[in-house]
Amino acid sequence: MVKTNDNIVPHLWFDKEANEAADFYASIFPESRITNVTTLHGTPSGNSDLVSFELWGQEFMAINAGPYFKFNPSVSFMVHFHPSQEKDASMMIDKVWNKLSKGGTVLMPLDKYPFSEKYGWIQDKYGLSWQLILTNPEVEKRPTVVPSFMFVNDQCGKAEEAVHFYLSIFKNSKQGSIARYPQSIESAKEGTIMFSDFMLENQWFTAMDSSKDHKFNFIEAISFMVKCDTQDEIDYYWEKLSAVPESEQCGWLKDKYGMSWQIVPREKDEMLSDNSTQEQIARVTQATLKMKKLNLKELQKAYKG
Repeated sequence: MVKTNDNIVPHLWFDKEANEAADFYASIFPESRITNVTTLHGTPSGNSDLVSFELWGQEFMAINAGPYFKFNPSVSFMVHFHPSQEKDASMMIDKVWNKLSKGGTVLMPLDKYPFSEKYGWIQDKYGLSWQLILTNPEVEKRPTVVPSFMFVNDQCGKAEEAVHFYLSIFKNSKQGSIARYPQSIESAKEGTIMFSDFMLENQWFTAMDSSKDHKFNFIEAISFMVKCDTQDEIDYYWEKLSAVPESEQCGWLKDKYGMSWQIVPREKDEMLSDNSTQEQIARVTQATLKMKKLNLKELQKAYKG
């Protein structure tokens, strides 16, 4: 059964391809579906479609918001294929890889590695990065789709610090496994994080350092929506995470590592769903555009008219 109501939801910024991409991904992964499409009128990018969808138990949101940001591998999505759950897991990973590969770019070939019998890293035709891995049945199980952070350039070496920072902020959190780069790997800083996973709000993430000369950093193309039940929660996460005042807009912020977050009331999902009228959606959209940190009471007022 598909899991819903995640507290932290990946948000993907497209130019105009959000609807097409969501359909594409939902056609590739099992137990996947589009859950809602809402058109926001009068945004700085014109009319923008907001697409909610689920991929194999992981909620996503995507928006058509103009050609301002392009995906890069600093944030990717690790997809676990569990032989203990799927008897044809090895065939499934091949099938998904082949579909994601069309028009895409291979970052690490689908092959056998010391850490997995089958693993590959692919950037699809939209630029979004996926790590596909055939899991070891003896290792502690993780969810199927897990967001992954790669700390590069000025942020390289800060993965462990960042993980501890996030663990200190989010509830229902815990550290998972940690593997460090050994001295024998010339292209990596010894002792930095080769792989680490951690739980925030009962959701798993991974983090790693990479000291290679990358031409990218964390950007707004992928942000993470933190869904809050109260204004106190919104205030709490805003105060703890926001570190770049000039990036504060419409509920968006950047933390001290450059990661983008959106601190939003959970109620906003319903306000912008197909259960609302176009007038209600327009009022909420215009109210949001005037805010930095979101004000739940003002949004409720705008919704009610």
